[in-house]
Amino acid sequence: QVQLVESGGGLVQAGGSLRLSCAASGRTFSSYAMGWFRQASGKEREFVAAISWSGGRINYADSVKGRFTISRDNAKNTVYLQMNSLKPEDTAVYYCAAGLTYGSSRYSYDYWGQGTQVTVSS
Repeated sequence: QVQLVESGGGLVQAGGSLRLSCAASGRTFSSYAMGWFRQASGKEREFVAAISWSGGRINYADSVKGRFTISRDNAKNTVYLQMNSLKPEDTAVYYCAAGLTYGSSRYSYDYWGQGTQVTVSS
């Protein structure tokens, strides 16, 4: 079992920045690939970014590439999502996820946090 807790969401103006954190507990964090997904109101959950357990493989959705950065600190059992140049369309609940395989599909992940709200105003 893995427990994931997101934090760092909030309200920010367009062009601003936020850093999300996801703290993991339970099983060995370093054994899991980690992903970030987001879900806007009335829309499906979509892929944002993923990072392998070693941090050596990273993937981003085209919509956030160049603006968002995913990273992890296995010693702290934490994965981060640095979000810069935020746009109103980035507004969503952001979820972190953990899985034994690395990928951009929701089906690659077995454990999910409760989510943190990010709202970007214009």
